[in-house]
Amino acid sequence: MLEELGQPYDIHLLSLTKEENRKPDYLAVNPMGKVPALKHGDTVITELAAICTYLADEFPNAKLNVPIGTPRRGTYLKWLFFGPGCLEPAVTDRAAPRRQEPRRAMLGYGDFDTTMNVLAAAVAEGPWLMGAQFTAADVVIGANIRWGMIFKMIPERPEFTAYAARIAARPAAQRADAKDKEMAAKAG
Repeated sequence: MLEELGQPYDIHLLSLTKEENRKPDYLAVNPMGKVPALKHGDTVITELAAICTYLADEFPNAKLNVPIGTPRRGTYLKWLFFGPGCLEPAVTDRAAPRRQEPRRAMLGYGDFDTTMNVLAAAVAEGPWLMGAQFTAADVVIGANIRWGMIFKMIPERPEFTAYAARIAARPAAQRADAKDKEMAAKAG
């Protein structure tokens, strides 16, 4: 998301294996100890979808949002929050099954297959979730799909592989991937 904005930023890495995210200085930023967290001026934002929503609205010239008052805003928000509200829980439940299968009505996402089918239909229409416009929702959903397929937690359906390839081909994604590799090499 930061690369898509084209704005300068600094990255502060935390070692999750060393539990730096559980130390008091980071817990003061995010009491949940989760990453990422963003500090912009005096504002601290946590939760990926909230960070992406904030940044897209804060930097409207990047055209990564659908502005408030625009009829398409509701669909845009749906996809922004589909990631943490449906996709992530469905994938997590699939990866770490419960002893007893919960009733479908108790799960905010319903069931894994429905979640995957709804998502596949949306990304197949493309090229992006909002049609021709790439938005912060694509950053959130695209990151989840790419990560999920790497770890075999999201099926490699043709719709997902094509969408992930479109995300990976974006110059901002390529810059971000290069930075990730550079930071990983330095971390050893």
